[in-house]
Amino acid sequence: MTVKLISTIAAGLALTMAMAEVGVAQMYVYPERGQGPERQRKDEFECHEWAVRQTGIDPTRPAPSYGGSGGRTTASPLRGAAGGAALGAIGGAIGGNAGKGAAIGAGVGALAGGIRRNNQRQRQYEAQQQAQAQQNARVNEYNRAKAACLRGRGYSIN
Repeated sequence: MTVKLISTIAAGLALTMAMAEVGVAQMYVYPERGQGPERQRKDEFECHEWAVRQTGIDPTRPAPSYGGSGGRTTASPLRGAAGGAALGAIGGAIGGNAGKGAAIGAGVGALAGGIRRNNQRQRQYEAQQQAQAQQNARVNEYNRAKAACLRGRGYSIN
């Protein structure tokens, strides 16, 4: 074996392991023209490179992560309670009972903060789902390109 063939085989094995880690759908490739295992690994690697060039998608590279707030929410029931208590105390002082106004304000503020936090989490979840769906569509595009290349080289794909 030549050094180039060995490095091509090693690269093909590394590619296979990397694709398994990122969750690329398994592609079953059968040589219809009697290609040997070494030739098949070389063809699969070359078709991977071709599919990446054609689509701009490399499923062996980590997908870009969602750039939201990193799963953190900024709304807080405690912050809402504190703000509500302050406003309630002012309103209560005007009405003659600052303590009761503060308690009511804290409850309303906490409820509003909880609702805001829940809404932020829902938006983050929806954005993550949309990003995942887009990544799945991109990987499908890559798989179609790689399958086309392999069919052109005499392989059956399933």
